[in-house]
Amino acid sequence: MAVLEGLLPQMPPPLTLLGVVLVLFVLYLLSSSPGVGKDPPGPRPLPLLGNLLHLDLKQLHVSLCEMSKKYGSVFTVHFGPKKVVVLAGYKTVKQALVNYAEEFGDRDIAPIFRDIMKGHGISASNGDSWKEMRRFSLSNLRDFGMGKRRSEEKIIEESRCLIEVFENFKGEPFDTTLPVTYAVSNIICAIMYGSRSDYADPAFQQMVNRSNEFVRLAGSAEIWLYNMFPWLRWCCGRGFVDSFLVRQQRESDQPGSYFHNNNLNLTVCNMFAAGTDTTGTTLRWGLLLMAKYPHIQDQVQEELSRVIGEREPRVEDQRDLPYTDAVIHEIQRMSSLLPLTFRTTSCDITFQGYFIKKGTTVTPLLMSVLKDEEEWETPHSFNPGHFLDEKGCFIRRDAFMPFSAGRRACPGESLARMEVFLFFTLLLQRFRFSPPLGVSEDELDLTPSVGFILNPSPHQLCAVSRV
Repeated sequence: MAVLEGLLPQMPPPLTLLGVVLVLFVLYLLSSSPGVGKDPPGPRPLPLLGNLLHLDLKQLHVSLCEMSKKYGSVFTVHFGPKKVVVLAGYKTVKQALVNYAEEFGDRDIAPIFRDIMKGHGISASNGDSWKEMRRFSLSNLRDFGMGKRRSEEKIIEESRCLIEVFENFKGEPFDTTLPVTYAVSNIICAIMYGSRSDYADPAFQQMVNRSNEFVRLAGSAEIWLYNMFPWLRWCCGRGFVDSFLVRQQRESDQPGSYFHNNNLNLTVCNMFAAGTDTTGTTLRWGLLLMAKYPHIQDQVQEELSRVIGEREPRVEDQRDLPYTDAVIHEIQRMSSLLPLTFRTTSCDITFQGYFIKKGTTVTPLLMSVLKDEEEWETPHSFNPGHFLDEKGCFIRRDAFMPFSAGRRACPGESLARMEVFLFFTLLLQRFRFSPPLGVSEDELDLTPSVGFILNPSPHQLCAVSRV
């Protein structure tokens, strides 16, 4: 018996347990006291757990959008013990990211990214290192043709390879995920490394698959829990690279230079992931939506045939294809690939009457902008008319913000826009997309799968040649 008593942990006396309960109760009351310091309102948090019981970690953006209906466009929620201020709706998000760009301009780096990236690269860094890497990346992306004719030629060339892959299925059902992802990945590969890769190259496939898996896992419930409770980790040809290496060599004798191998590796990883997953996923949503709404696909293909005919589309054709352009914008709005993002305040700020301390995590809900009921006529329906006027001319909408806004907006936006337009029009010009035999359009599921970005649920489509 004495041996057992020595092995078992000593139980605290009843008074100690009572003291612990009282402390937790006081913390609970303090953390949930409304109106202190004009904090944004929000649901009462539990000790340690915060508002975890109010949140669906598999669809966190949905939970937060629902909360905004009750607590308003600026509210507080606790991810475990961490306090987070959520911004919802177009007017509030734009005001924060554009009008208060400096105050809300720093990235809130989640523990999982801090552990992996160590403050290097672009997506999970702040301060001078982030500024230098972003400035260098934007400058070199432009030098290597981002948004220019050289990029257009690369995309059209890659589209031909993708069309060939689609044709090999001879109209039979197939999953578009891998071929579309490989095609889009090759565009960023051509910029980063100076050459494309064959779709069958095992090294290329492994690189793409790792990037996809990382993005998927980054939005999983397990990673959300890791970020909320990081102390539980004990239980769980010439291209961009060449330019970086030249700059690294030039600054080799400069102490404190940011052009070191850690920044090179992670900047390349950041740009590869950003240049692959978002554009590839947008295209997959686009093809799925065309199969889901064949009457809209009919109108896109009629416009392409009337305006372009049999020649390959070019970027300059976009202005003459208002309906097609509206459909592409609506695909991006409806899919809401990046439903939320994380910032942190760089100083104390009073925003819309609420006091937010320096270093507070802030979550702009981009989905709430793209589906704001005050900005869009039918926010939850696929409606290209959102981007067309009474005469059928394309119109821009201020609440169209899929690439975020402010100083942390996507640096590859112009390349992504060009890729989506060219890939989409070239594929729609060549193929008619439909559900597999025996599956109706109504049965095609538009529910997104869980991940850091919202992918379509697994599905197959038929690509029937129109030639």
